[in-house]
Amino acid sequence: MRQKFFLIGISALLITAIIYFFFQKGLLLMLLLILLLVVGFANTMQHKHAILRNFPVLGYFRYLFEMIAPEIQQYFIERSTDGKPFSRNERSLVYQRAKNIDSTTPFGTQLNLNDSNYEGIKHSIFPAIVNDELPRFTIGGPDCTQPYSASLLNISAMSFGSLSENAIVALNKGANQGKFYHNTGEGGLTEFHQQGGDICWQIGTGYFGCRDDRGGFDGGRFTEKANLPEVKMIEIKLSQGAKPGHGGVLPAAKNTMQIAKIRGVLPHTTILSPPSHSAFQDIKGLIDFIATLRELSNGKPIGFKLCIGETREFEMICQEMITQNCYPDFITVDGAEGGTGAAPLEFADGVGMPLEPGLIFVNKTLVRFGIRDKIRIISSGKIISGYSILRAVALGADLCNSARGFMFSLGCIQALRCNNNECPTGVATQNKMLMKGLVVTDKAERVFHFHKNTLHSANELLAAAGKKSFSEVDINIFMRGDEFTHLSDLYFPDNLKSVTKH
Repeated sequence: MRQKFFLIGISALLITAIIYFFFQKGLLLMLLLILLLVVGFANTMQHKHAILRNFPVLGYFRYLFEMIAPEIQQYFIERSTDGKPFSRNERSLVYQRAKNIDSTTPFGTQLNLNDSNYEGIKHSIFPAIVNDELPRFTIGGPDCTQPYSASLLNISAMSFGSLSENAIVALNKGANQGKFYHNTGEGGLTEFHQQGGDICWQIGTGYFGCRDDRGGFDGGRFTEKANLPEVKMIEIKLSQGAKPGHGGVLPAAKNTMQIAKIRGVLPHTTILSPPSHSAFQDIKGLIDFIATLRELSNGKPIGFKLCIGETREFEMICQEMITQNCYPDFITVDGAEGGTGAAPLEFADGVGMPLEPGLIFVNKTLVRFGIRDKIRIISSGKIISGYSILRAVALGADLCNSARGFMFSLGCIQALRCNNNECPTGVATQNKMLMKGLVVTDKAERVFHFHKNTLHSANELLAAAGKKSFSEVDINIFMRGDEFTHLSDLYFPDNLKSVTKH
């Protein structure tokens, strides 16, 4: 291809030069051809990119198409029902509810309902009255002296750094308006989180916000922030669904001077939180740490977040709770399908237990150990609609957290650029120019409306199932497509095929 490029290019240049010599036309074209030949020559001399070396100039189109591949996939290739991680229909649902406009759909479902993977709710022919009051649940076990009344749906952990300051401010203002809590993520509690909304302060392995000079836990700094009136709960992050066992990642491009100062790290470097905590090294230490944080926070709800991996370890945690007679007030269960700003592909695709079996296991294990009544379970992982909330509750959760749902309410378009600081909507970037596109006052309203309308949808589904309270929800209100095979066998048995008419 190199030979063809230079053969065609030089030939075209000679022809253009002759035309210009005789007719005084084509100067710009001649200059352009000279430029392309120079660039092409430089391409053939460099050693880093084989495509450019073999396909001078033309090779740049490969990088152009690669750059816009997510947009091509979203807008021209994928159907409304098969986008990943969330389909176009799911994203549209959030946008409509966030804008507080009609979120109904015409003409019928686009899903294949006669499929073994289908899931649905068994409605009642005598639906209950839809409750207009949005559900709340008290979090606080036997040792908690400052219990908190939490909404059924709340903002999951997303750090300042991963998200822009405008996004964090909008989320917290929306949480304040809707009276639900906002999880800080492991990046620490910042001024942008303190806009009037309730806070669940997450303590990760980097201890950002309560970190000493050596990167360890500082009890004094923790006490100062934990006793702020807006901090309602404290969550110890053991693992995150999208990268369990790895620790948090903040790419260098997003680690500005401001964020580095808040976190106590060097700016413009990739921040890798340790995989495990230094404040404790074993299960006994975890339970001791829960007791310590409860004491330092003067009795506020303390819990931990994890993605289930080795199930025996969680059983040992339960046993240690009983041994020490010390229980977390809540456990947040994340699924391997959970979201993240940045994660190694191997961890995102191949580590951890998905949310469904994780929730079932945690709930049944707490019941088996006789301690379920002492601990609230919070579901985190692809909670985006009233249906997903009801499903999580049926699997064992008391309440839910959503991250990407609230990101969509801010205007996220699933551009898949969270990890390179180029988020086009200003949600997951530290680029000041892009950030300006996110207008806080408008997006805070959308956060509020998404929360309100999604919970109203959950109330409607609850009523359709004939239930009056979320405490009545269990897995029996759901049906799966593989049940239809059994029904087919009952009413359309195989032997009917051999029956002949008489």
